[in-house]
Amino acid sequence: MLAETGDTSVSIQVIAERADVGFGSFYNHFDSKTELFEAAVQDALEEFGQTFDEHLAGIDDPAELVATGFRLSARMAESHPELMQVLRRRGLGHIHSDNGLTRRALRDIEVGMASGRFTAADPTVALSALGGTLLSLVELRFARPDVDGDEAAVNLAEMVLRMLGVPPDDAHEVARRPLPDLA
Repeated sequence: MLAETGDTSVSIQVIAERADVGFGSFYNHFDSKTELFEAAVQDALEEFGQTFDEHLAGIDDPAELVATGFRLSARMAESHPELMQVLRRRGLGHIHSDNGLTRRALRDIEVGMASGRFTAADPTVALSALGGTLLSLVELRFARPDVDGDEAAVNLAEMVLRMLGVPPDDAHEVARRPLPDLA
């Protein structure tokens, strides 16, 4: 439901019917709809983070991790549309959560700062910028399907790397490195 419409005003009865469980079963697991939807968003973000972990394993350069993450996110709008719709509709409230994609992004930012690859002054502020830019990219992919999502992702990845302090020529090259396959 979150992926389809983002509607959280549906009744618990509708949720139970959709999940093919009894009405009472809902309360065996959740105290409220808010708790259910929050758990669903956290699960979706964790799934997103795990997908990235699988596809980005072996990349040691924090700049390449960030750029590849942006570019794969654009592609996931097509390969994992339900997951990306949840991110699109509910991701802003989770930019600073302690799980899912956030903890991974913060880790990569901190590694990049510690190594001198990134010159951002504050990892939390950098995370805000990355998260907002990523959510904007996801929105672009759904709102404007006529826009070349891969090209937009490359351009945004390059801009984000420059914002993090990666020199322009290096940011340009890193943002265009070959992507791992999402299949």
